[in-house]
Amino acid sequence: MSVEQYQRTVNSLDKEIAELEKKKAAADKKAADESKKAESVSISKNASATTIKSKLNEIDRHNKASNKAATESTEFGKKIADKRAKRNDAYLKLQKEQQKEQKAQQKVMDNIKKEYENRIAELEKQSIPSAITYNPTTDDVNSIEQYDVFISHAWEDKEDFVDELYNALTALGIKVWYDTSKIKWGDSMRKKIDEGLKKSKFGIIVLSPNYIAENKYWTKIELDGLFQLESINGKTILPIWHHLTKKEVTEYSPIIASKLAMTTATMTAEDIAKEMLELIPKVSG
Repeated sequence: MSVEQYQRTVNSLDKEIAELEKKKAAADKKAADESKKAESVSISKNASATTIKSKLNEIDRHNKASNKAATESTEFGKKIADKRAKRNDAYLKLQKEQQKEQKAQQKVMDNIKKEYENRIAELEKQSIPSAITYNPTTDDVNSIEQYDVFISHAWEDKEDFVDELYNALTALGIKVWYDTSKIKWGDSMRKKIDEGLKKSKFGIIVLSPNYIAENKYWTKIELDGLFQLESINGKTILPIWHHLTKKEVTEYSPIIASKLAMTTATMTAEDIAKEMLELIPKVSG
């Protein structure tokens, strides 16, 4: 069974135990109430035989009701003990499964970290970044625009956040490489991305669930390129967390998770743009 299944079992047993305890408490109350009623029945010395018989029957009814409720309480107690034993067993199994899952997650994280560390080590040995393949032949190199930042993002996040960030950055005079404005119909996407990476001083990564999805080829290409630029040319990666937790970022890339990052959870696009305006001159200086 999985952690989720064991947790559901524990939750279900907790609910059943709570219901049984309510029923037991009600049975205990009824037993006590009926016992008091039996004790409260009084028979006067001058009562007739008929009255005495009636009073004794009333006492008998209350005693029987009290005994029945006490028996039910005992049965509920047995069921509660049985459920608690099952619950304790399920909880122990849940803890073992959680520990097992945590070890598996830690192993995955260790493997990811090792993979990135190996990747960075390989890149540091290279004299020229392998992902940066674009070599202009017909363009005048000196006329190619230099950008302050390159925005690496998933296209699904454009309307939600990235378009707004781009507008906020450019409004402050920051030169931004952004694929909607720099890639024209018929252009080679890979060439243009390579060009943008090479000609940008810093790389902004908008990390989101869409960005780290398994099927995201281009975001991985851009991230590899940014890692190469940072490791070889000393350029800086500036992460922004968008709808992601620290745990999710760490699972995707421990290296990125270790970097100082901004988050859309507490900052607007304008706030982030102002921070970037302050940060870029400081880093470049």
